[in-house]
Amino acid sequence: MAERVLITGGAGFIGSAVANRLAATGKEIWVLDDLSFGVRELAPVPDERFLRIDIRDQRSVEDAIARIAPAQVLHLAAVHFIPYCNAHPVEAADININGTIHVLDACAIVGDVRQVFVASTAAVYPIANEAMSEEHPTGPLDIYGTTKLATERFASDFALRTGIATIVGRFFNAFGPNETNPHLIPEIQRQVRAGQRVLRLGNLEPKRDFIHTSDMANAMDALLGAGLRGYHVFNIGRGIEYSVREVVEAFERQLGEPLRIEVEEKRVRKVERLHLLADVGKLKRATGWEPQWSIDEGIATLLNEPLLAWKGEHA
Repeated sequence: MAERVLITGGAGFIGSAVANRLAATGKEIWVLDDLSFGVRELAPVPDERFLRIDIRDQRSVEDAIARIAPAQVLHLAAVHFIPYCNAHPVEAADININGTIHVLDACAIVGDVRQVFVASTAAVYPIANEAMSEEHPTGPLDIYGTTKLATERFASDFALRTGIATIVGRFFNAFGPNETNPHLIPEIQRQVRAGQRVLRLGNLEPKRDFIHTSDMANAMDALLGAGLRGYHVFNIGRGIEYSVREVVEAFERQLGEPLRIEVEEKRVRKVERLHLLADVGKLKRATGWEPQWSIDEGIATLLNEPLLAWKGEHA
């Protein structure tokens, strides 16, 4: 019988990539998603294994996890687009913190759950110029990072009180197909695909560690299969950082055309860190994982990928 896995947020950008990866290994995938940001068609499961549930609804979450009785639960459901979180801090805190508590409490009740993965973020780290290791002191700059640091604490407490193996993955900047929020790379993709060769962007100097969602999914699969016990935190990034200008240059190389940039004031973030780079040594030592996708290879595929419609005010 196939191992049963529940993915919250499995109709989202990263969640759908992970669902596809784990399904390819023969696992029986279930998805729980309220579709506020996700897209039903992205979740690679039949309707009987798709549950449209808001993780703020404690009773529904408990009932769903009890009915599914998964061996593994991957909790990725969250509000993670930083401008949206900043504009809706109460909603972000409610979903990211209270929703996580509901999922973890339900996992504690169901006797079948033996492993939990909780998605966190590189936004828990403070401003720094060096690569971030998992031992670096935390210091989030925004409501999103603050909510995710809280979820890490709840995940740690959950592992201690239940004895269930718990992994926290601090995601760095994901890119790839099926992005459901207007982050940098999909925004450039959208403008280029619309025929624009003068790009309207915000901050140009910050550098970020961009990792393809296929590599992220492979890293998560490797961590789940690494036989880890107790509570562990891992960075999930590529270990290379790129500035906005360097990302635009990668688009130029794939297009074979020059692009100009115009800074649009409304896109400029008032508080912005210049560097956010992952030290992924711990991940590699624990799993033997290595990233496969370069920034150019990923962008080349995006130029031929269909664009998703971003959902109303979430964009």
